[in-house]
Amino acid sequence: MLPLKIVVIGGGAAGFFGAIATAQVNPDAQVTLVEASRQPLAKVRISGGGRCNVTHACFEAQRLVQNYPRGGKALLGAFTRFQAQDTIAWFATQGVKLKTEADGRMFPITDNSETIVECLMNEAHAAGVELIIGTPVVAVKRNTQTAGFEIVLKSKEILQCDRLLLATGSSIAGYKIAQDLGHHIEPPVPSLFTFNIADPKLRALAGISVNPVKLRLSINSKPQLEQTGALLITHWGLSGPSVLKLSAWGARVLHDSRYQAKLLINWLPDFQLEQVRQNILAVKAEWGRRPIALHRGVDLPHRLWQYILTRVGITTEDRWAELPNKMLNKLLAELTQGEYSISGKGAFKEEFVTCGGVNLKEVNFKTMESKLVPGLYFAGEILDIDGVTGGFNFQSAWTTAYLAGSAMGTSSVGASSVTN
Repeated sequence: MLPLKIVVIGGGAAGFFGAIATAQVNPDAQVTLVEASRQPLAKVRISGGGRCNVTHACFEAQRLVQNYPRGGKALLGAFTRFQAQDTIAWFATQGVKLKTEADGRMFPITDNSETIVECLMNEAHAAGVELIIGTPVVAVKRNTQTAGFEIVLKSKEILQCDRLLLATGSSIAGYKIAQDLGHHIEPPVPSLFTFNIADPKLRALAGISVNPVKLRLSINSKPQLEQTGALLITHWGLSGPSVLKLSAWGARVLHDSRYQAKLLINWLPDFQLEQVRQNILAVKAEWGRRPIALHRGVDLPHRLWQYILTRVGITTEDRWAELPNKMLNKLLAELTQGEYSISGKGAFKEEFVTCGGVNLKEVNFKTMESKLVPGLYFAGEILDIDGVTGGFNFQSAWTTAYLAGSAMGTSSVGASSVTN
């Protein structure tokens, strides 16, 4: 019997993990990985500021899926088969230990992404995976005679295979291959980005962070999205975990509004409005003759407090005793629901994540096999799955790749594991 021929297109985290899983479950299979660029695992190298945020210390499937604006429902079953604990155990078996930071993010103890790159490269080599690097795929065709696939490379070479894994990330080339084979693509739009705020006085506060704040996004008549967490003021506007998470959940509505929206900020989410009022009144009573700008009744950075005062028209000379109730109410409103205009989006370092991809209803999440094309599998960001920042996007890549690789290696030629 001829050995199973499997081709993986895409040399990122999902592609390598899928190829390794296939070769390990079926050592007799001929596994070939094709990568268009000359440097595989490029995104792994630069992720996490060069440290590689491998996964997140969240070990319950129900909790884990809550970190995926798109794809959580589909991933629920997948995470019962391979989740963060399995990722940790897999890397530990290869001699790579991970550490957990205070916020739950997990990195190699070396704090160097090259540790993960070398691990994946070494394991692929040890498992007998053939690497074809720096060679783009021109086209993929269904071979009607063998029920397999023909992969046409830019080098004019044609690869034949029984099983095909598409792990091309959020690339136009990958989407086109999936479309040509009959799949529908949810339009790709950016996710995980910062907010541009066209306010020079706010930008002058770059470097100030507040934790926590509560953000509320308001776009036309769309339901308002909320997020609570740390916020960082930057020289272009706003960033930090709360902004990035809000951008992920609001990726489509923000794209549709051309990144023009209203952002409401509650700088003191741990307090009820009346509590804030009483704190302010206590300061007013005790420091009546003192400048408002120098004696604040809330726990906020001094420069931010002064900026908020200017937004409601309070000057550096104004004293607490002279503050009328009308102005006090304006100050309370600014502290708990200050309105800012989003005028565009920024980038989030190198952590580029895209919302969109292969329609999830067309994929069997037990095996990651296409429901439309027997023998075709998907893993990673080519799917309409994206997570918030913190290692969740890598985890969905490991999970889908492992399931795809395991299924490809164990299914026999001519058989199909397609289920509805």
